[in-house]
Amino acid sequence: MVTYEDALSALADPTRRAIFERLVDGPKAVGQLAEGLPVSRPAVSQHLKVLREAGLVVDQAVGTRRVYQLNPAGLGALRAWLDLFWDQALAAFTAAAESEGQHEYD
Repeated sequence: MVTYEDALSALADPTRRAIFERLVDGPKAVGQLAEGLPVSRPAVSQHLKVLREAGLVVDQAVGTRRVYQLNPAGLGALRAWLDLFWDQALAAFTAAAESEGQHEYD
C-alpha cells in the first residue's frame, strides 16, 4: 500500500525530486533521466528504485531498457494528503471572507 509518508520520504532527496520532475513530461529510460544529473547512471537507478518502492513511479521493459513513468496511483495518496490542507485552508478563507462581509453590513 502506498502512503503519503513513503512518497514524502522519497521526495525529500533533491536528486530523486529532480528525477521525479523529469518524468512529468512523460516516460523516460534511465539514460535519459541521468543526462545532466551530477550522479552516475547506476545511482539514478538506485534513486528510481526508491521512487518505485514509494509507489511514485512504475517501470516496464522496452527492449533491453527499463522505461519509467509517474504512477498516478502513488500520486493519488500524496495528493489526498495535500488536499486535506487545501480543504482546511479554503474553509478558513471562506469563513474569514464571510466574517469580513458581515462586518461591512453591521
